Amino acid sequence: VTAELDRISNPFDQSLLAYDSSGGTGPTSPNTNHRDDAAAYNASTDVLPRQSNESDDYARLKDTNNGHPQRPRFISSVTRRFQRRRRFSETDHRPSESRAPDASYNSQLSRSLGRKAGTHENYVDLNVMSAPATHHPGGFGGQNGAPNGAPHGPPGTPGGPAANVPDSYFTESKKGEVNELRQLLRNFNVERSPTRKREIIKKVIAYMTLGIDVSRLFTEMMLAIETRDLVIKKMVYLFLCNYATSHPELAQMCTNTLQKDCGNEDPMVRGLALRALCSLRLPQMVEYISEPLRRALSDHHAYVRKTGVMGILKLYHLDRDKFDECNFVDILYDMLRDPDAQVVSNCIIVLNEIMAQGPDGGMALNRAIMLHLLNRIHEFSEFGVVAVIDLVPRYIPANDDEGFQIMNLLDPVLSTSNSAAVVATIRAFISLADQIGDDPVQMKRQVVGRVKASLVTLVASGCSELSYSLLKHVDSLVDSCPGIFDDEYRQFYVRYHEPTHIKHLKVQILPKLANPDNAPDIVAELGECVTDKDPQMNRLAVRSMSLIACRDVGGEGCADSIARRLVEMLDLDVSHVCAEAATSLADVLRKHPELKQIIAPPLPRALRYMTEPEGKASVVHLLGECGDIVGEAPYSLEKLIDSYDEIKDASVKIALLTSTIKLFFKRPPEVQKMLGRLLAKATEDVSSQDLHDRALMYYRLLSTAGDPKIVEQVVSKSPVIGGHGVNFAEEEDKEHRDALLEEFNTLSTLYGITSENFISEEYQVKLVRMPKEHPLDVGAAPLVDPGVNGVAEHLQQTSINDVAPESAPAAPAAPALSGEVDLLGFGLGDGPMVAPTPAAASSDISLDASFKISGEDYQAKWEAVADSHALSVMMSLRLQPESTDLVESALSTLNILTMASGELPTELKFFLYGRERRENGMIFLIQAVIFKSPDLSLSITIKTSGGDQARSGELSQKVVDMMKTALQELM
Repeated sequence: VTAELDRISNPFDQSLLAYDSSGGTGPTSPNTNHRDDAAAYNASTDVLPRQSNESDDYARLKDTNNGHPQRPRFISSVTRRFQRRRRFSETDHRPSESRAPDASYNSQLSRSLGRKAGTHENYVDLNVMSAPATHHPGGFGGQNGAPNGAPHGPPGTPGGPAANVPDSYFTESKKGEVNELRQLLRNFNVERSPTRKREIIKKVIAYMTLGIDVSRLFTEMMLAIETRDLVIKKMVYLFLCNYATSHPELAQMCTNTLQKDCGNEDPMVRGLALRALCSLRLPQMVEYISEPLRRALSDHHAYVRKTGVMGILKLYHLDRDKFDECNFVDILYDMLRDPDAQVVSNCIIVLNEIMAQGPDGGMALNRAIMLHLLNRIHEFSEFGVVAVIDLVPRYIPANDDEGFQIMNLLDPVLSTSNSAAVVATIRAFISLADQIGDDPVQMKRQVVGRVKASLVTLVASGCSELSYSLLKHVDSLVDSCPGIFDDEYRQFYVRYHEPTHIKHLKVQILPKLANPDNAPDIVAELGECVTDKDPQMNRLAVRSMSLIACRDVGGEGCADSIARRLVEMLDLDVSHVCAEAATSLADVLRKHPELKQIIAPPLPRALRYMTEPEGKASVVHLLGECGDIVGEAPYSLEKLIDSYDEIKDASVKIALLTSTIKLFFKRPPEVQKMLGRLLAKATEDVSSQDLHDRALMYYRLLSTAGDPKIVEQVVSKSPVIGGHGVNFAEEEDKEHRDALLEEFNTLSTLYGITSENFISEEYQVKLVRMPKEHPLDVGAAPLVDPGVNGVAEHLQQTSINDVAPESAPAAPAAPALSGEVDLLGFGLGDGPMVAPTPAAASSDISLDASFKISGEDYQAKWEAVADSHALSVMMSLRLQPESTDLVESALSTLNILTMASGELPTELKFFLYGRERRENGMIFLIQAVIFKSPDLSLSITIKTSGGDQARSGELSQKVVDMMKTALQELM
């Protein structure tokens, strides 16, 4: 009704007339303000006699045929709108030919008219339209219009105009989308029709998606949760999760239903109910979440298990204490062996997020975990592949062979259309290249050469947003490994249909690909970009051309050709192109002073027409450099000096001061007087501190130096910048480029800055490479993993288990297995645990039983060796020793002596030492920790001092083998 009234609003809305319900026997008072009164009609009469003092608005209502006033048109329009909506009402069963609206309609129209007028005094009871005629001579609202002489009163009093408002005005019969949906959801017929009910709930969800507040329907929606229709359940769960925070008490009432659905026979219902239960994010719901969550992790259906894994993450953010109490981290590590790849990928994601702020910067890694995941990589979805590959940069391969095998295993990923997986693989390759091979730089160039084709293909075939991201990664690789992408320079030409940001980025990449073979083509392409209608594109094209000349990568004559092009641009009638050309010429002259003869002639003319401050400062600088061959140089600068007070930009003033000083030593008679005037003005200028200090420095140099030649050397001498591909000092930032490459495939690559500049310290995740228990030993054989299917038949007959016969001895044959191998060390139930056969302990080392060392020397030697040079080993134990004496006595039989030991509530700690039994033998400093149940394990850390440090890793491993032999009863 309100919308209908707004649509037809006109001057008549403010001038509704009050009619005499008795047929016009009482004249309308001339004092009645018809424009301030609400309109009221009596349904019992359609004919009112004409009054002698009727207004113009009233006269416009006359029927030209019989002189009777017409009904206002908005009444009939609203009535028709009401009749169209009558089918939604269950209680309205009156015949359609009835013209009189019901009470709810009258009250609705009353409210609309009241909102129109803006005061309670304008509320009118329209129920009289369908009531018997009861005439009041004075009408409503006039000074003398009280019925039967009754006094007027405020709204709500017996004599007031709103005294007859019915009770239905305050009931739930209000019209509107949300109220209509409420009535429909309560309708019994809708309840019996699942299809109709589904359509109504879809409309509720649609309103919620559009941002309309439908939280008033919370109760009705919760009543609809008891259904077998999966679509309705899913929509109701979505509604519940969206409005649970605003209605926590009502949401808590659905707990029993959700818990019951978590045990439903349908796995989809179980998964949806568990997801809804974990997504409520109400602290009071934590006690109801943990048990269904634990059951879901062992459900027989993969959808329920993967939903449960994500529910663990929600519980972690909701209540850390409850999460730690349930020990879900160990369960997640155990579920890495789940047969469903989606469950495994969810476990990786959840573990990385939970442990992101821990000491490892994510989930803990070891060789068994990496082998297991890499050998199953063909089973994962695109997102799962990315999650697995992102773990590779954090993994330290055992030796070069294992590193190359990982690269060969991931190589087929480069041929996929998944750009995220391709870029993640590139980062993994770059990380491995730093850890394997004798020449990391050359290895990195080989890696970039291998991935070049994949990147170029994805750039050309992706959407604009994806292409921009890939181009930023290409730009980073070009900076790190110049020359690799040079032969693909045509792929970086600007295309007319590309977005502006991609055009700009391609123009910035093109000069980095220039070499003597392709430089002419690239310069010609950049010359076309100078004429583009985009000013920023023009500037970047000019700047890129000068960059080729400054780096001197275009071969013989390239710099000369580019300088001539830039000189021609000085005469263009485009201010920003002229300014950028002048700035570029200043840089070219720094690198190629021999080009003065080409650059100098147009400078005086360019100075007269230059408008941009940056360009004017560059031309003034060039006049100072070329003043010895430009005859008009002093006079061009003198005009600027005379108009010094009109110069607003500080960079122009600084360039003018520097150029005048340089010109003074080249042409003293012409410049002496104007230099004095300039110094006087510049020393008094306080608009720029740099300008003021520089002017004072020049003045003191000239006034105090005994030999002018010394001042000339200080002021005029410019360093020579030579060499192929050499950048200016301000452009050399190798450390920054290396830091960006460490954060490859992150937002740092897109922003061009490291993460510490845009991520708060509390949210930063450090990169920690693991495991630390094995060094990069070229003699170590890769770990055989017989418990998982090799990926050779899926990925070019290559797997982690392959060992080249030339580089490493053949691995021993794996024992026959019946079941699954416990790769992760969590046990496989009652069956025996099968593991690769460990190497036999070496006996070619013996320790000196008479060796002694003091506590101070032990501490000093331990601190002198970096932790990165230590050998760390972790192994599981079968039995827990009763005391430290048992361990000490067992180790002493092999001359591994004890400095100190002690028992703590959760661990046994030992400080041990030993020395080789030979002259100047190596000293072994050992720290051993036995962790008590339930995590029964032994941690050994060995540092060495003295002796042949080249054999430190080999001998330390032998000591570890000796300790295993001594403690084999505990293993």
